[in-house]
Amino acid sequence: MTPGQLDTSVTGTPHIAAAPGDFAPLVLMPGDPRRARRIAETFLQDARQVTDVRGILGYTGSHRGVPMSVLASGMGIPSVTIYATELFRHYGVRRIVRVGTAGAIPASVSVRDVVVASAAHTDSSVSRVLVDGVTLSLAPSYKLLRAAADAAERELSGAEAVHIGPVFSSDHFYLDRPALFDALERRGTLAVEMEAAGLYAVACAEGGEALAVLTVSDHLRTGDALTAGERETDFDRTLRIAATALLTDA
Repeated sequence: MTPGQLDTSVTGTPHIAAAPGDFAPLVLMPGDPRRARRIAETFLQDARQVTDVRGILGYTGSHRGVPMSVLASGMGIPSVTIYATELFRHYGVRRIVRVGTAGAIPASVSVRDVVVASAAHTDSSVSRVLVDGVTLSLAPSYKLLRAAADAAERELSGAEAVHIGPVFSSDHFYLDRPALFDALERRGTLAVEMEAAGLYAVACAEGGEALAVLTVSDHLRTGDALTAGERETDFDRTLRIAATALLTDA
């Protein structure tokens, strides 16, 4: 199908099989479909599956009595922009909070810490294609960011910290670029991941609200890292902060 086209002869969109009304206005968005399923099974109440196209799982239930959905985004900016655009544009979604993982850059951020992304730097073209001749500053909804910051203060009693600051959304996973990360660290960047900038760009373009709340799964400097199983399950604080932000004034 040509990018940008929508086949109205079938239910849903090219990438989401849900019917109109199947998604709540508030959406949690992990990258991993297994994480989406776990959120549906352990965090949402009375969740039902609404889509599984290409193995990208989506569910709708409720949290604290408010309708809430979860949909995986896949990996990388191109993937997250597809799913976020279709949610905002075709399903009436108002808010999306990414609940994902990130790699820490400075020594002040540790594995299992939470990073709330107050901005998203990127080497992707996504910040330059929305307005001709302009490089957009990609930032979250202030209302969601403020709510997440308030929720984070209530999470400070644990051993792991919560950090609020910019992240770097990379288009490349395996490139070895130590000088780049040194430069980003000097400019206050907390972590590297692959989706926040795309999500923020789509929210800007579609008139929605977005935020990224990330669990630090590995450290670029020390080599510390969570296992694959831990990445799937060790994100309870991230999830609580994200859901609290979604529910602000809902």
